[in-house]
Amino acid sequence: MSPTLIDALGYAAASCTTFSFIPQAWRVWRTRSAHDISTPMYVLFITGVALWTAYGMVLQAAPIIIANCVTLLLAGAVLGMKWWFERGEQG
Repeated sequence: MSPTLIDALGYAAASCTTFSFIPQAWRVWRTRSAHDISTPMYVLFITGVALWTAYGMVLQAAPIIIANCVTLLLAGAVLGMKWWFERGEQG
C-alpha cells in the first residue's frame, strides 16, 4: 500500500472518530445540560487522547496529530460545558 493511500486511510478513520463528537458537543451546548455525561469517562478519554496526540507527534504522523488535537478540543469542550452548566445550576 502506498504512503499516500495509508495517509488517506488514516485521515478517513480520524475524520469519523473525531467528528463523531460534534453532535454531542452541539447537543450539550443547545440544551445547556450534560447530566448524562460521565465526568470520569471524559477525564479518562481526554487523557487518552492527549497521549495519542503525543504518540502521533513522536511518530510525526499528521493524521494522528490533527485528529487527536481536534478531538481533544471537542471532548474538552463537552467536559467544560458540563462543569460550567452544572455550576450554574447550583448557584
